[in-house]
Amino acid sequence: MQFLQELQERYIQEFSNNVPLSEFLLNILVASILAGILRLFYIHFGNAISNRRRFANNFLPLALGTLLIIMIVKSSIALSLGLVGALSIVRFRAAIKDPEELVYLFMTIGIGLACGANQPILAGISIVVILAVLWISKRINGEAVGNTGRLFINISTDLDDLEKVSAVLLAHLPYVELKRLDTLEKGLDLSYIARADTPEQLNALQKEIRSLSEHTRLSLLEQPELIV
Repeated sequence: MQFLQELQERYIQEFSNNVPLSEFLLNILVASILAGILRLFYIHFGNAISNRRRFANNFLPLALGTLLIIMIVKSSIALSLGLVGALSIVRFRAAIKDPEELVYLFMTIGIGLACGANQPILAGISIVVILAVLWISKRINGEAVGNTGRLFINISTDLDDLEKVSAVLLAHLPYVELKRLDTLEKGLDLSYIARADTPEQLNALQKEIRSLSEHTRLSLLEQPELIV
C-alpha cells in the first residue's frame, strides 16, 4: 500500500510540474461549457435529418477526450510517442450521413485542441464568432430563399379520380401544383410540388389521404430549393 501511495504521489507531482492543476481544471471547465453551447446550437439550428439531440450528446466526451490527448502529448515526449503507436492500431469507422455533422465534429475537436494547448480564451472567442456567423448566415439565407415548408409530394393510389385526390391537397395546403401524372394498371401515380405552413396541415393531409382508399400511399419530401 505504501509503495502504491508513493507511486501515485510521484505521478501526481510529475503531472503538476508539467501541467499546473489550476490550468488543467480551467481548461476542462471551458471545454465543457463550449461543448455544451455547441450542442445547444446544433440541436436548435442544425439542418441534419438524423436525431440531432442524440448526435450532439457526443460533443462533450469528444471535446474532453481531445483535450486529454493534447495535454498528455505536450506534457511528455515519451507519452506522445506511445500515443502515436496506440492510435496507429485504432480505426474509427463512424458513419457520417450528413456533411453538417462532420463540420460540428471538427468544431468540437477544435475546442479540445485549443483548451488542451492551454488556449481557452482563443477557443471561447472562436466558437462564439463561428456560431454568430452561422446564425446570421442561416437568417439571411432563410429570408432570401424562403425555404420553409417547400415539399415534393408523391401519391400512388388505386383511384382513377384525379380531381378527388387534388381536392384533398387543396383543402389542406395553401399552394399545390400538379407536376406529373402516370397512369397505372389500376389507379394513378401523381407528383405535386406544394407548400405547407404548419405541421398540423401535413398531419390532417396524411390522415385524409389514407382514408381515400386502402391502397393509397403518400410520400412527402422536403425540397427547400423549390420556388412556390
